[in-house]
Amino acid sequence: MVVGRSQTGWTDDIAVFFSNGEYRALDDTCTHENASLAEGWIEGDEVECPIHSAKFSLCTGAALCLPATRPARTHRVELRGDEIWLHVGVPVEGAASGDEAE
Repeated sequence: MVVGRSQTGWTDDIAVFFSNGEYRALDDTCTHENASLAEGWIEGDEVECPIHSAKFSLCTGAALCLPATRPARTHRVELRGDEIWLHVGVPVEGAASGDEAE
């Protein structure tokens, strides 16, 4: 699922993923090329970009293989009852460093 800029006021769209029983959120744009990570493939705790197959950790945002070398920005997600709360701009604990701080 993609949460658009118009809904969050954030500079980028945010992709929300459900994997291994948990919700995770990353900026939707691959750090290597302008592609939607929400349109990629999920395997375990990784998302693969649909353009050049760069992989990112859903837990930390770390770039796991080339051609991506910069991490994807993470956003904290929490469940409150049956609602998903997205904390835009609040990185998850243990998030990869790099563009994460920008």
